[in-house]
Amino acid sequence: MGMMRAGLTNEAYDRTYTNRQLFRRIATYFKPSGRQMAILVLLVTVISFTGALLPVLIAWGVGALDTTFMARRTLEIALVVGVLVIGVANWLLNWARRILTVQLISNVVLAMRTDAFAAVMNHDMSFFDEYQSGRVVSRITSDTDEFGRVAVLITELFTQILLVIILVAYLFTINWQMTLLLLLLAPVAFIVAGGYRSWARRITRKSQQAVADVNASIQEAVTGISVAKNFRREQGIYDEFLGVNSASYAIHVQRGFVLALIFPTLQFFAGVGTALLLTAGGYYTYLGVISAGAWFLFMNSVALFWFPMINLSAFWSQFQAALSATERIFGLMDAEPAVFQTASKPVTTLHGDIKFDRVSFRYGEKEQVLRDFTLHIQPGESVALVGHTGAGKSSIAKLITRFYEFQDGRILVDDQDIRTFDLQSYRRRLGIVSQSPFLFAGTVADNIRYAVPALNDVAVEQIARQIGGGDWLETLPDGLNTDVGERGARLSMGQRQLVVLARMLAQDPAIFILDEATASVDPFTEAQIQAALDLIFRNRTSIVIAHRLSTVKACDRIIVLDHGRIIEAGSHDTLMAQGGHYAGLYDTYFRHQSLAYIESRRAASALAG
Repeated sequence: MGMMRAGLTNEAYDRTYTNRQLFRRIATYFKPSGRQMAILVLLVTVISFTGALLPVLIAWGVGALDTTFMARRTLEIALVVGVLVIGVANWLLNWARRILTVQLISNVVLAMRTDAFAAVMNHDMSFFDEYQSGRVVSRITSDTDEFGRVAVLITELFTQILLVIILVAYLFTINWQMTLLLLLLAPVAFIVAGGYRSWARRITRKSQQAVADVNASIQEAVTGISVAKNFRREQGIYDEFLGVNSASYAIHVQRGFVLALIFPTLQFFAGVGTALLLTAGGYYTYLGVISAGAWFLFMNSVALFWFPMINLSAFWSQFQAALSATERIFGLMDAEPAVFQTASKPVTTLHGDIKFDRVSFRYGEKEQVLRDFTLHIQPGESVALVGHTGAGKSSIAKLITRFYEFQDGRILVDDQDIRTFDLQSYRRRLGIVSQSPFLFAGTVADNIRYAVPALNDVAVEQIARQIGGGDWLETLPDGLNTDVGERGARLSMGQRQLVVLARMLAQDPAIFILDEATASVDPFTEAQIQAALDLIFRNRTSIVIAHRLSTVKACDRIIVLDHGRIIEAGSHDTLMAQGGHYAGLYDTYFRHQSLAYIESRRAASALAG
């Protein structure tokens, strides 16, 4: 670890959206659930009306004090029954509303999270090189959860709006002068809440960034735990996490302070408004404009009015959390791609003819990797790329796979510009083995059939037994049903390589790209790996970034690179006879493998026999 720093991190793809842009885009996620929303609005309307009936019933009860005993007794019974019915109806309606709300919001969060994940899967490899996966995961999970939690409050918002409208209409029937005064005082709550808006939005965005930093710190610590333990850096990891976590704690305390301050502030101004209404009401009563009973009923209803008004005002500040979350989610979705296709021609078959025509490439603004680079790889040819670190070997492979965009020149595959292909169908015809063989959680069989899920167990076993006669399966505790663990941790490096190569055989790609691992393996496993490579190389174009002598010598042609230029090309024997750069590289890098290579070939011959 050691690279994490306490603090908040903005990503380069973050952008600012206006509220209108956010609302319109959020609305697209609610649009498919129009019927549910209509039912929900109906339920909210009925709930608001039943909720507003309570002060009306109380008003009737107070008004009945001047009636006869029998009439008053009948009205009291009716009021009790009415209050009971309203209470039960409200409970049932709220129960139905909450269930419908949960379903609606869950659908929206599911769609939003799916779109965010799809956007991430379609991003270029350069995106993942630049941005930490923990922060990306935080946007897909934590931010969508935050939006969902706040979105549930939106239904409450509509309930409160309708309740306020109904109560205002009722208050006008009591006394229109005091109701107008109330309406003049009510905007104060929105003005006060509006003052918190930018503050709440800013602090909420920081809190979400803090969550992303914590997630990134945890993920890096867990992923690199073996390295940390090798260097006894557990305490260092813990101390660095404390720094990130403390920063997150401080930001969340600030957010809690802002949100907690809103309600008391609004209640204070509501109290001031109530005091003014009391004074005005007393004055109107003294003048005989309204009766004491009407004044009492009005003030009793005002108490019910202020509660939804305060909620409405406070909801806006809380809603900033949802807006901030969606801003981060949409920023992730809208991150500009680095790779641009000029067309999307479907690729059904490939012969594997590859041409680099005066290609220039660099990573961002970094040093130029390739300049006017030209190379032609024939269909079915196996080519090894060798050279010192930084020579451009991996860059060539990444350009063929369209993981990165080149700046000048052309790359042709089967005489078609690579930028005109449909990437999904094109990459299905590529077999790519990275330098660190990666296995997914599951069994060995699951990983072999990863690219072709329809393969049955018999077909998987037939493919696996093509490698070294299947002897490597005997070293697995449960054969093909062996659980590989996280990232293949339960298998040795050699076993992981064999599983990955079996996966390539199952995929049957037209073009095979191998960034060969540098990890040492025993001669027997080396022989099995080379036998599998010989099988994969057969009848398909193969590009190998070679680290093993055995793989280099097995290729039809060796391309020697130096700072993005081809300085030598030919077979192993031809290049050795020239005594040039390759011969020197062989002497310094490959010769120490000679003994292991000879032993591995002997083992391979024994297997073949």
